[in-house]
Amino acid sequence: MTLKKINTALAALFILFILWFGTQYILAPQTIAPGFGLPNWPPGDGDGFLIIKGTRDVVLALVLAILLITGHRRALGWALLVEALAAYGDMTNVLAHHGSLATALAVHGLTATLMVINGLLIMHETRTTAATTTTPAPQPA
Repeated sequence: MTLKKINTALAALFILFILWFGTQYILAPQTIAPGFGLPNWPPGDGDGFLIIKGTRDVVLALVLAILLITGHRRALGWALLVEALAAYGDMTNVLAHHGSLATALAVHGLTATLMVINGLLIMHETRTTAATTTTPAPQPA
């Protein structure tokens, strides 16, 4: 299996994973929220805030999907690197609010780190492809 196929499969899995979580936060926020890792949820109607997280995740997934579908692989690599910051931010939020260490590291931290690895692999793949397909520009006579 080529590096490009592996990178494509990993990126597609991230897209589906993020899209699924985002959709769950929009459609059933109270059901999915306890798995985020925070120790306490605000009293009252907090669904609106949870839906914000879901909307963010759906948008992040759609950006990656558009870049993958349109073949903008180098931009996809950069987007994965940048979007990993959202997952690292979620991890930091859980840790800062004395949430579950296991969830912070195993869910948010692992997701972010795998996104960084996938982004770096795509950047490597596109650098290698660009280097082998680049032809020198014609020189003026």
